Amino acid sequence: MKKMNSTAASRIQSGTAKKTGGVIPKGSFAARAMSAAAKNENKAGWPSKKEGKKSGKKRDNN
Repeated sequence: MKKMNSTAASRIQSGTAKKTGGVIPKGSFAARAMSAAAKNENKAGWPSKKEGKKSGKKRDNN
């Protein structure tokens, strides 16, 4: 089974929005799909967690 990605989640969200007048209900399948896509695409972590990257100006927290 494939993991949810933002393209698929966007398609699901669009269909739901058309049916509900532009509203994506909290806890709906579309909302859960967007959440899963975001989690799957952010596996690398925050930008500050990337090798050799600082989290902000003048910070030395690598």
